[in-house]
Amino acid sequence: MGLCHGKPIENQNHESNNHTLSIETDSQPTNSHTSKSSNPFYSPSPLPSLFKYSPAISSVSSTPLRIFKRPFPPPSPAKHIRALLARRHGSVKPNEATIPEGNESEIALDKNYGFSKQFVSHYDLGEEVGRGHFGYTCSAKAKKGNMKGQDVAVKVIPKSKMTTAIAIEDVRREVQILRALSGHKNLVQFYDAYEDDENVYVVMELCNGGELLDRILSRGGKYSEDDAKTVMVQILNVVAYCHLQGVVHRDLKPENFLFATKEENSPLKAIDFGLSDYVKPDERLNDIVGSAYYVAPEVLHRSYGTEADMWSIGVIAYILLCGSRPFWARTESGIFRAVLKADPIFDDAPWTSLSPEAIDFVKRLLNKDYRKRLTAAQALSHPWLANHHEIKIPLDMIVYKLVKVYICSSSLRKSALGALAKTLTVAQLAYLREQFTLLGPSKNGFISMSNFKLAVIKNSTDAVKDSRVLDYVSMVSSLQYRKLDFEEFCAAAISVHQLEAMDCWEQHARRAYEFFEKDGNRPIMIEELASELGLGPSVPVHVVLQDWIRHADGKLSFLGFVRLLHGVSSRTFQKA
Repeated sequence: MGLCHGKPIENQNHESNNHTLSIETDSQPTNSHTSKSSNPFYSPSPLPSLFKYSPAISSVSSTPLRIFKRPFPPPSPAKHIRALLARRHGSVKPNEATIPEGNESEIALDKNYGFSKQFVSHYDLGEEVGRGHFGYTCSAKAKKGNMKGQDVAVKVIPKSKMTTAIAIEDVRREVQILRALSGHKNLVQFYDAYEDDENVYVVMELCNGGELLDRILSRGGKYSEDDAKTVMVQILNVVAYCHLQGVVHRDLKPENFLFATKEENSPLKAIDFGLSDYVKPDERLNDIVGSAYYVAPEVLHRSYGTEADMWSIGVIAYILLCGSRPFWARTESGIFRAVLKADPIFDDAPWTSLSPEAIDFVKRLLNKDYRKRLTAAQALSHPWLANHHEIKIPLDMIVYKLVKVYICSSSLRKSALGALAKTLTVAQLAYLREQFTLLGPSKNGFISMSNFKLAVIKNSTDAVKDSRVLDYVSMVSSLQYRKLDFEEFCAAAISVHQLEAMDCWEQHARRAYEFFEKDGNRPIMIEELASELGLGPSVPVHVVLQDWIRHADGKLSFLGFVRLLHGVSSRTFQKA
C-alpha cells in the first residue's frame, strides 16, 4: 500500500481543507492483515516537556517498561518519535545512536512463548498478501484437523526483530488479546498461535475483501451518508466490545479494517492488535503508539484511555463523509501540531450539503477534550445513526465511572445532578434507558450495586480478567448505597462534560438551575458549603466560595450551581 497524500495547509486554522485522498501505488499487494504504510507512526511519544501543559506532567499510572530513562531534546516531534520507535523495537540503523533500555543488553532475552511448534505440520504457507513494519502476512491452507482444506491468513513475526523486552511483550499481548476477544462478528477470527526458532505464526481468518481505505478510494474518496453509517456502525460495534473488556486498540485507521469478502455488503473486520493494550477505567496509559493522522491529542500528551480510539473513529468518519483528512501537514511534526492546535473544517463543501446530525456526530468525536468525547456506546445511540437496523446499544463502562463519582458526591451535588437530569431530551434518555435495562433492574424498577458486577460478568470475555476491569467493577459494586430507580440512575449516569460540549448546554444549565431553585436551593452558609464539598482547613473558603453564593439571600448562585455540577475537590480549590 502506498501513502495517502493531500493538499498542504499553510494555516491549519483558517485555510481550506479540501484535500482529497489519493493513493500512490507501489509493489505491495493491496490486501493485508497488517499495516503497510512505508512510513508508519508506531512509537512512544514526544517528551512531556514539549507540551508545557501536558497531563503527563502530573503523576499518572505508567504502562510498564514505557518510561523514559533520559531526556531527548530534538526540535522535531517526528524525529523524536522515530528515535523512540527504535528504542521500542530495537530497529536502529547503523547511523543512529543506540537508545538504552535499562540493562536489557546485559540479559539474554527469552523469546519462547510456549506456543505449539507444529505449524509446518498443520499448514502450508502460501504467498505473501501484506507486509507491516515488524512482520508480514501470508495466505495458508490447513492440512489437517477440523480446519483441513480451509484458507487462512498467517501473520509471521520474525523473532530476529524482537530485540527488546517491549517488542517481545507486544507480541505476547497481541496473541492474548486476539484469543480473548475472538468471536465478535466485526473482529477478525483468531484460530491459533505457533512458533519455532525463527518466527511466531498467528493464524487468523483470511479476509479477501480488501481494506476499508481501498473501498473509500474506489468510491472516489468518500461515502454517501447512508453507506458511511453502515461502516460506522460496524466499527463502533467492535470498538464498544473491546472497550467494555478493557482493551484499547490504539491504531484504528481505514487500513486496519478489512472486508471479509469482495461483496458490496460484506461485513467489516477489525485487524492488527499489535499495538493494543489493556486499560482499567481508572487508569491512564502514557506511551504514544498509533498512526500520525489518527492519533488523539491526549496521546501526544501521554495520558489517555479508551477515548483515544474514539478520536481515531472521528477521523475515519470525517474521511468517509468528505474524502479528506481533518488534520494534515507536509511533515509528521506538522500533523502533530495540527492535531494539538487546529480545528477541523466543516464550513466548506461537501459539509454544507450534509445533514446537521452527521456534522454533530463527527464534531462530538473530534473534541480535543477527551472528557467531552462520545463513547462507542453513546455514538451508536447518536441521532445520526438512529433507526439503523444493525444497532444494538452495548453496556457502557462510562456509566460505572459516573455512578461511582455520583455515590461519592455530596448531597448538594446529587440534588444538582437530579435537576440537570430533568432537562434531558427523549433521545438522551433513550441511551440511559438502554444502559439501565442492561443492568437488569428488578420487577419494581430498581437496581442495586450488585447489578453492576453481574452485568459485566454476563458480557465478559477472558480479557476482562487480563485488563483487571473486573477488579474495578467489583470495587464499584461493593459501594454501600441504596437501590437506584431510573430517575436517580439518570442523575448518576449523566456526563456533565459531554453535555457541556453540546450547543444546547446553556439551555440545559439554565433550565436545570430553575428546577434546582424550586426543589433544592436553600440558604447556605459558606462554612456549610465548604463542609458539603469536603474542603479542608487549608483552603481559604471565604475567598474561593464567595461567588458561589448569592449575597441577597444566601442561596447557591448559577455560577456555583454549574461548578457544582462539574464536581469539585479540595485539590481544585488549592489550584485556584
